[in-house]
Amino acid sequence: MGELPRKVISDLESWLSENPDKVWENSWVRFRPHALSPLASRVLDEDLRCDKRDPDSGLRGDVGRFHLFSNGEAHLRVPVSYLLKLALADVAGVQADGPPLIGSIATRLMGHFQSDNTSPETFSFYVTPSSTGQGMGEGVAAETALRFLLTQLLVQYAGRRFGLLESGQRVLVYFSPHPPVRQKALNDIITDSFYRELFMNPCLSGWDRGEDKHRYMHLCHQVLSRAQLNALGRLKEAGIINSNLVVLPSSSNSSLLNNGVHISLGSRMLTHALSDAFSGFLPAHEKYFGDLVIKFMEHFLPLFVGTYSAAPYRLDFGDFHPERVLSFLPYQLDYTHLRMIWRRWKKKAHIQVRPFGFRLTPFGPPLVDGMLSRFLRLKGDFVPDFRLLDYLVGVMSTDRSPALDGRLGNEERLKRDLVELGVFDSQMPVYLLYRLREFLRRGFSGFEGRIYSQFAGFNRDLAPAVDLQNLLTCLAFQLIANGRLVHHHIPDNPEVESERRQVFFAAAIGLPTFYVRKNTENLMLRSLLKKVPEVRHSRRYPGFLRVKLEAYRRTLVQWVMEEGANLIESSGLKETMEDIQLRLEQPDSRSAGGRLTKGSMGTSKTPDPMDMKAAEFNRATEAYYRQSLRLRHTEEALSVLEQSLGCAVTHAGFRDSGLRETLNRVLDGTACLDFVRSVTKDVVSETASEENLIRLIDLVLIVIHQAGIQSSRDVTSAPHRGEETYADARASVY
Repeated sequence: MGELPRKVISDLESWLSENPDKVWENSWVRFRPHALSPLASRVLDEDLRCDKRDPDSGLRGDVGRFHLFSNGEAHLRVPVSYLLKLALADVAGVQADGPPLIGSIATRLMGHFQSDNTSPETFSFYVTPSSTGQGMGEGVAAETALRFLLTQLLVQYAGRRFGLLESGQRVLVYFSPHPPVRQKALNDIITDSFYRELFMNPCLSGWDRGEDKHRYMHLCHQVLSRAQLNALGRLKEAGIINSNLVVLPSSSNSSLLNNGVHISLGSRMLTHALSDAFSGFLPAHEKYFGDLVIKFMEHFLPLFVGTYSAAPYRLDFGDFHPERVLSFLPYQLDYTHLRMIWRRWKKKAHIQVRPFGFRLTPFGPPLVDGMLSRFLRLKGDFVPDFRLLDYLVGVMSTDRSPALDGRLGNEERLKRDLVELGVFDSQMPVYLLYRLREFLRRGFSGFEGRIYSQFAGFNRDLAPAVDLQNLLTCLAFQLIANGRLVHHHIPDNPEVESERRQVFFAAAIGLPTFYVRKNTENLMLRSLLKKVPEVRHSRRYPGFLRVKLEAYRRTLVQWVMEEGANLIESSGLKETMEDIQLRLEQPDSRSAGGRLTKGSMGTSKTPDPMDMKAAEFNRATEAYYRQSLRLRHTEEALSVLEQSLGCAVTHAGFRDSGLRETLNRVLDGTACLDFVRSVTKDVVSETASEENLIRLIDLVLIVIHQAGIQSSRDVTSAPHRGEETYADARASVY
């Protein structure tokens, strides 16, 4: 500490002392080990092994960090992500003499609670199948809601059972698309190595060799932190930074905490063909057509931004440095489009000096920028989905190594180029907005959508997003099958790739327009632009067309309704298409972004986020996610549980599977719906007793098990149905 600058010490002391809400983001919990049931203790012992597959592998090298002494007593110390798994094991353990099926279900689901970086992460408990005449989104939303509910119940159970509440520790788990405000502030104070020591998850759950995964997390953090520093040179090469006066990014980077939802969809037909040695459909075909589908999808991804998910965020004037707000965009866009976006963004932002008309960006020293902001009334900007800007969501191809040209091994070739540029490490996967899930690696063939930030509701937002993603994927295959979509239509070079992706990032920023070369090589984009109204030649950029973003998005919807009419009818998605039209026409009241922003504003007298200070709005947004939205998600999940229970107990296979007997033992004769309704208020207020929490957790486990049984039957027995076989048989959300 003696060698640290006095300002660093002062900032750290202020950060520690100025915490009026007493919220410690991504902190660990501690409790006495004797609170664990014998089963939970065994699970802990297994997870502390170096290799869980090898009983003789010994303990992890970092086992000491999970034990501490407080007031002369031994305590366990674990991250919240692992607390969830221990709580589930404990629920089964305290019912050792109870229904055997509960223990087997809990054991199977434990591996679904893990962590990818810092925050808790879960992935789907079962595969949601598609069915004739209706979309699959509702089923995916129901599974996600049940998973969220189980998480909330386990947190409440751990608080009581492990004595967390008694010792002043109250754990909250909620959806949030970007790092907490205080954690970002701490990231700017401490070194990158100390940040990793504090926040990189030890990966006790989900991987056989947790220490190897933990080291991989360190690698990702180091690489992305280095890439952010290297981006300064690219911004200078692009002509965006024209002087030596810049604000150096912190040596540490919190972008890995930009938590989103990944939706993976798989095809029964493709999976069956790839698993059949005599089908003639090989991994080379999967890659060839998969890359083409991805390029098609990237034209339509702007439809999802702000409409179904969002991450509203306020930038202060002092934040508006290109090296900060453009973040990883230098690695995702060509210099031409990067310059265009930066110019449009400055025009959109509230940084104009009136009445002189010129736009001013901050100089760097916070004191100077603060004075300028107050004196000239420079407010900064409001961004609809900041997560998509503050994270490396999709790396750009290089001239010699396109990522989506349909050739096997193209990702490995691109990674080698990116390593040379200091952007990536060969151990990391190539980040893409829409990613192929290859059969040989995943056991199924499909695609993963990685563009979702925060959903305002399960059924209202997540469900239609899944249906639209599925519809667009099916439509791409239909066009390929009809010979109307080939790789030649969407050439594989960085300029064309950047040209189509710029629209996605423009939507995330909230820009009103974007520019496309009049003679673009992208034949698909050219055909789409012919249908967009009010496209005109740009006066600023000769040879470019000026396109209004909202007109383009409305045209995309109309194009899908015309080209995919048969798919929309056969999948029962007419209401989904009508819904997306309304979201685009009435964004403030219909879109997820509008509703999240309204919720964040709370009781504020102004409906405009720009009338609030940036720090005030961002803290209010965080509080909204942590409290009001979390409770709303919990209430919706409890409603889903009621509906699922009603369907489960009347299902023909419920009695045959032994679940009826298990249900009767859990509730001791009480009607299941009556019980759920009687404890709903206590669950929402977090006052439910330990006994009722155990019963409710058991009910959720039963419903999940029944849904898993039914979905496995539907997935394995569903007949192939021509074009509809491209509809998803698998969907995982985490």
